[in-house]
Amino acid sequence: MIQLKAISIFIVAGLLEIGGCYLIWMWLRKGFGVGYGILGAIILTGCAIVTTFQSSSFGRVSATYGAFFIVMSLVWAYYFDNFKPDRYDIIGSVICVSGAMLIYYAPRT
Repeated sequence: MIQLKAISIFIVAGLLEIGGCYLIWMWLRKGFGVGYGILGAIILTGCAIVTTFQSSSFGRVSATYGAFFIVMSLVWAYYFDNFKPDRYDIIGSVICVSGAMLIYYAPRT
């Protein structure tokens, strides 16, 4: 149950960060209105708040979140930017998530 809670928090934080960044990207790179940038900044703040709900230390949370961010960014790009991940994207993602799980869930003495 603890693992499910941690993973859920990482997913929510990832959606907030990627969504917020995407809105800012749309504002600055695609010419959408400044409201997109403001909303993106607000959503990014939500990401920072959500990550504080994790029970581990900042360093472990940030390192593990990085792997979730990588995977979720590729999935986001697939659905919203017509990006098709290749085998190296997938292999790299598996390596990152495996390392992150080791960092976050390894038994400590």
